[in-house]
Amino acid sequence: MTGICGKCRGRALTSATARRRGRLASWLGAAFLSAPALGAQPTEAEAEVEVIVEAGPSEPGPSSEAEAEAEVEAEVEAEVDAAPPDGESTSPPVARPPPRAESPDVVVYGSLSDRLAGSTTVIGEKQLQRNEYDDPHRVLLQVPGVYVRGEDGFGLRPNIGVRGANADRSKKLTLMEDGILFGPAPYSAPAAYYFPLMTRMRSVRVVKGPAGIVYGPQTIGGAIDLRTRSIPASPRGEVDVAVGQNAYGKVHTWVGSSTERAGFLVEGVHVRNGGFKSLDGGGDTGFYRNEWMVKGSYTPDPTAKIPSELELKLGFSNETSHETYLGLSDADFRERPYRRYRASANDRMKWHRTQIAITHRVDLTRALSLETTVYRHDLDRSWNRLKRFKDGPDLADVLRDPDAGTRRIFYDVLTGAEDAGSEGETLMIGPNGRVFVSQGVQTLARWRAKTGPVSHRIEYGLRLHNDRVTRLHSEDGFLMAGGELVPDGMPTLVTDDNRAETHAVAFHALDAVSIGPLTVTPGVRVETIRWTFEDRLSDASTGNAYVVLIPGAGAFYGLPANFGVLGGVYRGFSPVAPGPAPADTRPEKSINYEAGVRWAPRQSRAEIIAFLNDYSNLTDICTQSNGCLDQDLDRQFDAGSARIYGAEAQASHTLRTRVGLSFPLLASYTLSFSEFLESFQSGNPQFGTVTEGDELPYIPRHQASFTAAGEVERGGLSVTGTYVDEKRERAGSGADPGFMTDSAFTLDLGGHVNVTKRAKAYVNLRNALGREYIVARRPFGARPGIKRWLQVGFRYGF
Repeated sequence: MTGICGKCRGRALTSATARRRGRLASWLGAAFLSAPALGAQPTEAEAEVEVIVEAGPSEPGPSSEAEAEAEVEAEVEAEVDAAPPDGESTSPPVARPPPRAESPDVVVYGSLSDRLAGSTTVIGEKQLQRNEYDDPHRVLLQVPGVYVRGEDGFGLRPNIGVRGANADRSKKLTLMEDGILFGPAPYSAPAAYYFPLMTRMRSVRVVKGPAGIVYGPQTIGGAIDLRTRSIPASPRGEVDVAVGQNAYGKVHTWVGSSTERAGFLVEGVHVRNGGFKSLDGGGDTGFYRNEWMVKGSYTPDPTAKIPSELELKLGFSNETSHETYLGLSDADFRERPYRRYRASANDRMKWHRTQIAITHRVDLTRALSLETTVYRHDLDRSWNRLKRFKDGPDLADVLRDPDAGTRRIFYDVLTGAEDAGSEGETLMIGPNGRVFVSQGVQTLARWRAKTGPVSHRIEYGLRLHNDRVTRLHSEDGFLMAGGELVPDGMPTLVTDDNRAETHAVAFHALDAVSIGPLTVTPGVRVETIRWTFEDRLSDASTGNAYVVLIPGAGAFYGLPANFGVLGGVYRGFSPVAPGPAPADTRPEKSINYEAGVRWAPRQSRAEIIAFLNDYSNLTDICTQSNGCLDQDLDRQFDAGSARIYGAEAQASHTLRTRVGLSFPLLASYTLSFSEFLESFQSGNPQFGTVTEGDELPYIPRHQASFTAAGEVERGGLSVTGTYVDEKRERAGSGADPGFMTDSAFTLDLGGHVNVTKRAKAYVNLRNALGREYIVARRPFGARPGIKRWLQVGFRYGF
């Protein structure tokens, strides 16, 4: 009973019973595998998995892994038998289960979700559509242990951290789309200046704890895997159109179908926003973005004894956004938080990206499967923006205290209140051009076996990867004259011209071993990395090669009354990014621990997990987004030993009534502490002068989120609240005025009406309380979270 066979059998047979059996086979295929395929697609059933599964009445749970497998089989059988016939869906149609589909209860690391030896969260399509978030920050704040650093209010270039890992440009996370690394250059330049549109995703998986070693190269915090739409088994499609305040607009459409041998999917999204900030003197502060995805599949012989399938995935994305790093002084923020100074009028980001992935899947036996993917991504970006004064104080210092010394002169130039009166007041503006390539091939083998009462789910993975980045940064001088930026006529200054490249070979192996109520999952990852860096301005080059072993293990033990305890330990690792640092620069390493308790009656879930990340060498790679100077860009700074610890809690349940009314309830909370274990002085502005015991930057002490909804067959209402405590923007202790973000509680409201079985109208109000708060001060001044705005949309499936 394999995923591919189930698909082929389901397409070949024509009776309703045969179709249901085919679907059942495809759903159950992965229930007997180890960790879900890194490239596997989300199933229709998986789309219903929320942050924690919405639940009905509690019933006694299974006492062993084997019993759990049998119950999954029975539950899916019942769900399939109860499913409405094709063409009679009670909601807009979605894709049928793809090949190698996963049971909704099989999440990661070879275990059923309620027996997982680690903390993993799945946000399903139902929850994603409930809020209709375009901003990945808003989606991921629902997950305990995930921190974000706001920037532009839209989430165009997210800053995401997990369990204290540095959130700057999400560079300490392993980011994937359908199991494939999507960062522009995950080894050579891990800063994620590209992030897929959330509206295309069917589900989001956040993996923490020992399971993270499967997904490298970054294992410090964990991994995020975004799952796209699969090819439907029958002709289907959908159109989603939305409008809103600030000239917001969205058009999202997809169509696809399959025959016995082949299938296709075409999906496109256009999102635009006129911007919620107001540029002094007028001008655009918004963005537009397009994303296209095409999938095609081919099954050579649907009746073959060894079934196989070939899938092609193509993608194109582009963006133009009038975004800036320039913020406001505190006084200006309190008066007009959504103001933008005239000095940022020329700031604009433009990029385009292409992707291709070819995947071959084969079931060699009922217990052994193999999946191989060849991939390549290309990204070309240029961000023209204000960088500095030619010969004056740092922009951040000017806005932190505009009245100190001569800073008022420079402040008036930034705002356009005064013309530039000297050469030192010249504004240096220019493009940071970067071209990225990420390519490779990865193979995953999954095998299940049983020796007496002991069952095994084994996975082996091998990835050969190459990525590179070419940087060309330049500046031109502009004078503020009459509130306009005028070129000074001087030659262009090239500030960076370099090339970095990495070749990496990664291998991982794991075995989820189950006997009775106990599941133990040991695993190991080995990374062999060779990098080079060439500085064309200084004609200097450097490089290094090293091998790192990343072991880990987790365990879960089931207790009576649906309780269970779990624990795990693993090595955290973040590779050295090629740059101007010495060749013997060390990678970031830590030993990470977690332990907790889980309560999981049928379809309900609650858990509390304590975590500790014990760093032997904390690092950060300098970027302009965190305020680094040109001479330090892309250089790694070491911060020595440090400790981050805390606890995460999450819970979910759905109250159901006899009259068809249900109340889904979801909540999460994170408590975090951090400290440096040694004193040092650093040129990285996030560290600065550090005294032993100082707290790390960008880690809020408290963070919480909840969603409460009321839903009936014809529609529903929801409210989502999020609280994020204040965060310091540099290492320190106690109050640090001018270097702290605001604590903020935001409330989002939503509602939808199922106009017909295939059509739905929806409305969402973001930041319903109209909170005005500082989300970031780096690199140059205070910047706000998004203002209150209304979105109205209509979705029709066919």
